[in-house]
Amino acid sequence: MKITLKDGNVIEYSKPLRVIDIAENISPGLARNACAAIVNGEEKDLRYLIEEDATLEIVPFGSKAGDHAFRHSSAHLMAQAVQRLYPGAKFAIGPAIEDGFYYDIEFEEPITQDDIPKIEEEMRRIVKEDIPIERYILSREEALKWAHDEGETYKAELISDLPEDAIISFYRQGDFTDLCAGPHLMSTGVIKAFKLTSLAGAYWRGDEKNKMLTRIYGVSFPKKKDLDEYLERLEEAKKRDHRKLGREMELFTFMDEGPGFAFFLPKGMVLKNTLMNYWRKVHDRYDYKEISTPIMLTRDLWETSGHWDHYRENIYTSVIDEQAYAIKPMNCPGAMLVYGAGQHSYRELPLRIAEVGLVHRHEMSGALHGLMRVRAFNQDDAHIFITLDQIRDEVENVVNLIDEVYKHFGFKYHVELSTRPEDSMGTDEEWNAAISGLKDVLENMGLPYEINEGDGAFYGPKIDFHLEDSIGRTWQCGTIQLDFQMPRRFNLEYIGADGERHMPIVIHRVAFGSIERFIGILIEHYAGKFPLWLAPVQVKVLPVSRNTEDYAQEVMSLLRSKGIRAELDDRDEKIGFKVRSAQMEKIPYSLILGQREADNRTVSVRILDEGEAGVQSLDEFVGEISGLA
Repeated sequence: MKITLKDGNVIEYSKPLRVIDIAENISPGLARNACAAIVNGEEKDLRYLIEEDATLEIVPFGSKAGDHAFRHSSAHLMAQAVQRLYPGAKFAIGPAIEDGFYYDIEFEEPITQDDIPKIEEEMRRIVKEDIPIERYILSREEALKWAHDEGETYKAELISDLPEDAIISFYRQGDFTDLCAGPHLMSTGVIKAFKLTSLAGAYWRGDEKNKMLTRIYGVSFPKKKDLDEYLERLEEAKKRDHRKLGREMELFTFMDEGPGFAFFLPKGMVLKNTLMNYWRKVHDRYDYKEISTPIMLTRDLWETSGHWDHYRENIYTSVIDEQAYAIKPMNCPGAMLVYGAGQHSYRELPLRIAEVGLVHRHEMSGALHGLMRVRAFNQDDAHIFITLDQIRDEVENVVNLIDEVYKHFGFKYHVELSTRPEDSMGTDEEWNAAISGLKDVLENMGLPYEINEGDGAFYGPKIDFHLEDSIGRTWQCGTIQLDFQMPRRFNLEYIGADGERHMPIVIHRVAFGSIERFIGILIEHYAGKFPLWLAPVQVKVLPVSRNTEDYAQEVMSLLRSKGIRAELDDRDEKIGFKVRSAQMEKIPYSLILGQREADNRTVSVRILDEGEAGVQSLDEFVGEISGLA
C-alpha cells in the first residue's frame, strides 16, 4: 500500500500498519511527539490501522487536531480521577475546547474549589501509572446495557440519540471507560502538565429545565514550561478583564433589570462614538453608503431570508395587530429590502451598503460574559451587491479594508476559509464556485489560510479573520461571506449591459463584528491604556492647590477649544493622590499645575507608564497633543 505524506513524499508498505508504527518507521522523534493523525482528511487515533492507499498527516501538540486529541484525553484523565475519588459520580460530556477541556459531572454531594487539589493529585498518580488507552466498538444494544449496568444515565441518553447507523465507540484506560468518538492519545503518561482552573454550573444539554451539573474546567500541555507560560498569560488576562477595567474606568455596567444588556456610561459612549467616527471615515474612503433599517420586521421576512429556520431559538418575537414580528438578530434582510426597493443598473455595481444596526439574540444566562456575549449589540455589517466577474476584485477590496482596520489597532491575524455546512441552501455547483472564488483571492493575495470544513454560513462559504491580541489570545471578528442564495430568495435584480435582468451576488462583510465585543477586546488588548486618539479622557488637569485653580480653568478651556478630551480634578486632595487616581483611570497625560507653572504659563507633564516628562509651555504642549490626538 502507498502512504502519501503531507509533504508529497510517498512511502510503500507490504502490509497494513497502525499510524503509530508508520510514525516510528519515519522517525522515533515524530512518533514521540505525535498526538493524532489525519487520514484521508479525517482525524484518527495513532492506533488506527491503515489497510490501503491513503494520505497521512501525523500531527503533534500545537496543531488543531493534535491539541484536540491531547485535551480530550485530558478530560478522560480528569474523569478517571473523579471516578476513583467519587464512585457515585455520573458523567455527562467532557469535550476538548479551545484553551483546554471540561467535564460535566453529577456528584452525589456537591464539590467545591477545595476539592480540586485532591483531584489533581489523583490525576498525577494516573499519569505515573502510564495506563494504555484502548478503543473498542459495541452494538447499540451492548452500549445501552453498559450504560444501564454502570448507572450512566447521561451516556444512555446520548447513545439513544445517536443515528441508527452510528459507530458506537468506547475508550478504556484501566478502571475507567467512556463513550467517545475520539481520537485519543496512546496512554495517560503523555499528559505531563495540567491544571484544573475552575468550577461552574451547567445545565444538562444547556436546557434550564434539566438538572444542574458541575462543570470542571482544566488546561493541559505536554511540558510544564508550556503550562507555566499559559498560567502566566491567564493571570495577565485576569488583570486585563474588560469587566473589571470597564467598571474601574466607568465605561459600562450591567444591571439586574437588563441581564445581558449593556449600559454604556458617559466615558464609554465617548469611546464608542470615537470608534464609530473612525469606522465612518474608513467606510467613506472605501465608498460605502450607510443605511439604517428597523429593529423589528415581520416574521415572514425572516422566513423568506432563511434565518427563521436556522436561528429561531435565538430570535425575540412580538405580535403587532395580530401579525407576528421578529426583533432582528442580524441586519442582512433589511439590506436586501433596501436594495430591492429600487431599480439598479450594472453601472452601479459594486454597490456597497453598510449598517451598524442594533440586533438582539437570545443567549442562555450561563453564556453571558460582559461585552463579549450579550443579548443586544450593534453589528458592524456591510452588504455588497456585485456581478459574477467582480468577485475577485471586490473580495480583495474587503480584505484590504479589514487589514487596514486591524493593523490600525495593532492586531496580527490569521485567516480561515469555512466551507459548506450540512444545513446549507443552494446547489453543489454554486457552493463549489463560491469556495473556489474565495480560495483564488486568498492565494492570489498571498494570504496563508486554513480550511475550516463545514463551518460556513447556511447561504455561502466565508473567510474568517482571527485576531491575535497583545498577550497572544485569538478572537474571531472579521468575516467575508459569499452569497448566491439570499438574492434569489428576495428576487433581487440589476439591468445588465445587454439590457436584460440579472441576479446580483451578495458579499456579507464584517470588520469589527459586534461593536460591544470589539470594545471588550480592545480594553483587554490595551489593558485599558488606549492610544491617545481613542482614550475617553486624554488629559487630566491637576491643580496643586486652590491658588492655581484659575489657571487650571484656563488650561481646560484651551484644551477643549482644540478638541482635546480633558478633565479637571479640583478635589481638595494632595497632588500625589490626584496623580495616582489619574494613573488608575489610565489617563494618557496628566498636567500638574503648581504656582510656578501658573506664573510662567507652563505645564508639568506626566505620561502614563512613563512618569515625569518635564515642563513645557502651555502652547507648546497643546500644539503637540493636538497633532497626536
